Amino acid sequence: MAWARLGTAYLARVLNDLPDAALYEASALPGWTRAHVVAHVGYNARALVRLVEWARTGAVTPMYASATQRDAEIERGSTLPAQALRHLATHAAVHLDVEWRDLPAAAWAAPVVTAQGRTVPVSETAWMRTREVWVHAVDLADVSRGVAPSFADVPTGVLERLRDDILGTWAERGEPVDVSGVRGALPDLVRWLTGRGPSRLTAADGGPLPDLPRWL
Repeated sequence: MAWARLGTAYLARVLNDLPDAALYEASALPGWTRAHVVAHVGYNARALVRLVEWARTGAVTPMYASATQRDAEIERGSTLPAQALRHLATHAAVHLDVEWRDLPAAAWAAPVVTAQGRTVPVSETAWMRTREVWVHAVDLADVSRGVAPSFADVPTGVLERLRDDILGTWAERGEPVDVSGVRGALPDLVRWLTGRGPSRLTAADGGPLPDLPRWL
């Protein structure tokens, strides 16, 4: 929970530093503007609220009706005026935090199903949100305007869990990746594993870095 809240505050600072015009320019994610990223982060919070409501009430409330609905929601959100986008990100984050605060202790172990079809205890939503806010804060970078969020800003514990989470996901899918021969700092390693580029990483044998599967 502390990681999620710290990451939410970090992303909010990055977003606050961006002028409105920058929101409609390309983000670090191919095909997405920064407005797409902000809309996704906001709607992700709302989707996690639905999982918390599922745990609290027992009524099945999936994160999204379908992948198509999720994608269409983000696409529409990316066209919102800048102020509306900022409000979406802020208010959705507050709503999620309130739902977490009010969830009875006994409900934290209740099983829910993620958008990827995994059955997890609802307590996993804290990590799911942590991952979203830290990674997507970096995607909002606008170096030309002096807005430079970085994986180097991410807490070491979050980076370590991201690394293990990604590698574990690939192993479970039958697509294991051996990174024992990759040399570089942990922030650069996680940047690469999340598909944000292999900056400053090298292979110990001098050859190319391993090919990476899709993460999410």
